[in-house]
Amino acid sequence: MLNLLRRAANGLLTEPVVATWRPPEDAIWIDLVSPTREEELAVEAAFEIDLPTREEMAHLEPSSRLYQEDGATFLTATLLSHSEDQHPVPTPVTFVLARGVLITIRYEQLKAFRIFAERCKHVQIDEGAEVLLELLDAVIERAAEVLERESNLVQETSVAIFNRPPSTAFAPMLSDLARAQSVTSMIRKSQLSLSRLASFAALAAELQDREGRRGHLVSIQHDIQALTEHSGFLSNHISFLLDAALGLINIEQNSIIKFFSVVAVVFLPPTLVASIYGMNFDHMPELHWLLGYPFAMLLMVLTAITPFWWFKKKGWL
Repeated sequence: MLNLLRRAANGLLTEPVVATWRPPEDAIWIDLVSPTREEELAVEAAFEIDLPTREEMAHLEPSSRLYQEDGATFLTATLLSHSEDQHPVPTPVTFVLARGVLITIRYEQLKAFRIFAERCKHVQIDEGAEVLLELLDAVIERAAEVLERESNLVQETSVAIFNRPPSTAFAPMLSDLARAQSVTSMIRKSQLSLSRLASFAALAAELQDREGRRGHLVSIQHDIQALTEHSGFLSNHISFLLDAALGLINIEQNSIIKFFSVVAVVFLPPTLVASIYGMNFDHMPELHWLLGYPFAMLLMVLTAITPFWWFKKKGWL
C-alpha cells in the first residue's frame, strides 16, 4: 500500500500505483506499507534510487543500515511493533530522504505512524526533512509512552511482591516481569538504533542547510539518550525484582521443608517407642504390666514434646 502526503493536503491519502505512476510535485512523504513489488519499482523509477527489500532490511548489518547513495540518504532503524500485545516484536523501518521527499518503508502497522498521520491534519509541513524530524518525534513519544506503561506495571508488581498475602502465587508476577523485561530490552535496542540514525541523519544535506532543523535533530538525540538511560534503569530494576521474587520463593520452599523436617524429627522418638513395644516378645517385662499401656503412651508423648521444646528454645521454630 502506498500512502502519500502532499504539502497542502489534509492528511495522508492512499494512491493506486500503475506502471506510469509519478508522485505529485508537492509530495513530501511517501509511506510504503507492506509494498508490492510494483509499488517499489514505481517509486524507484520516480526517484531513480534503489530501495531495500524486506529481506535486505531485516538482514542489513548495523554498519550497512546508514548510507548515502544516488543523492539520497538511507536510514534504517528497529522499532517496536504490537507493544500492547502479549508478544511485541521488533521490526525494521527504512527512512529515505531523496529530492526533498521522505520515503518510509515498513511491514508492520505502527501506532507512532498513525499518530503522526493524524497530527499532519493540523500541522503545516513543507518538506520531507521536516516530516522526518516530526516523525522521529512521534516515534520517540510512543516509545516513552510504552516505557512509562511498563514502568508503572513494574512498580505495581514490586508492591505486589513485597506485600504479597501468603496465598498469592508468584507465577503471574514473574510472567509480568518477564514481559516487561522483554519490552524494555526491545525499546533499548530500538533507541540505540535511533541514536545511530539521528547521528547519521545530520550528514543529510536537507538537514544541514537550516539551523532550526539541526537544533531539532540535537533535541531528538537528547530525547533518545534520556530514553536509553531510563530503559537501562528500568531493566536493572526488573532484574532486581526477579531476583527478589526468586529469593522469596526459595525462602518459602525452605520454610516448607523446615516444617516437614521438624515434624519428622518430633514423631521419630514416639515411633521408636511404639516400634519397641510392638515387637511382642514373650520376655518383655512391661508386656503383662497393668500400667504398661499408659506408661508407653506417656513415654511417646514425652519423647515428642522434648524435641519440640528443644527446637523452640534454640529459636529454630
